[in-house]
Amino acid sequence: MSQTIAQYWQQADSFAQALALLLLLMSLISWTIILAKAWQLGSLSRSAGSLAAFWAAPDLQAGCQLLQVAGRRSPYLFLASALPSLLDHPVQHLGRPAPLSDRLIAALRQALQAQTRVLESGLTVLASIASSAPFVGLLGTVWGIHQAMLKIADSGAVQIDQLAGPVGETLIMTAFGLVVAIPALLAYNALGRQIRLHLAQLDGFAHDLHAHFSATQPASPA
Repeated sequence: MSQTIAQYWQQADSFAQALALLLLLMSLISWTIILAKAWQLGSLSRSAGSLAAFWAAPDLQAGCQLLQVAGRRSPYLFLASALPSLLDHPVQHLGRPAPLSDRLIAALRQALQAQTRVLESGLTVLASIASSAPFVGLLGTVWGIHQAMLKIADSGAVQIDQLAGPVGETLIMTAFGLVVAIPALLAYNALGRQIRLHLAQLDGFAHDLHAHFSATQPASPA
């Protein structure tokens, strides 16, 4: 296999080599995203285990400190940290203090949107690589076959051994495209499912925060 790859690289022109390097770059980007997202989701799962301790804390500040122990970048900590300033300082809305419930909803919605962007970052790249890598590999194969045909036409002799070797070597580009695309596609589906589950948990945590603090805090004066 390695000998076939070396032979293809030596016989390929600059365009075919550029396509091979592009597939290699796509593979590196794909695996970097996969490993980074796996670590991120693992950290999120660990931080979700501290929610019981958060609700058992005596106050919001103590609860945030417990979430911080699980990870400074915890989305749960990000949501809870958005509340103290709202609870202590009423916000004016069109000249009047906005109701606490509305302020909580706005802050939690913005925090959820921010965390959704963070969690879903990279998925579009994985989807693009999964859908385009096979075509890049196919383009390399077609280009290699075209170049092999031109060389055979220039030699003036058409024999099966002259055709089988170059064509067989160019088919390796199609295989490379699939090798790049399949892990990206599988990771996109697996990571997307995990992210949806975590976002559902975050949404539930946001609803719990709103229900708890809107009920325990006094309403803003009209």
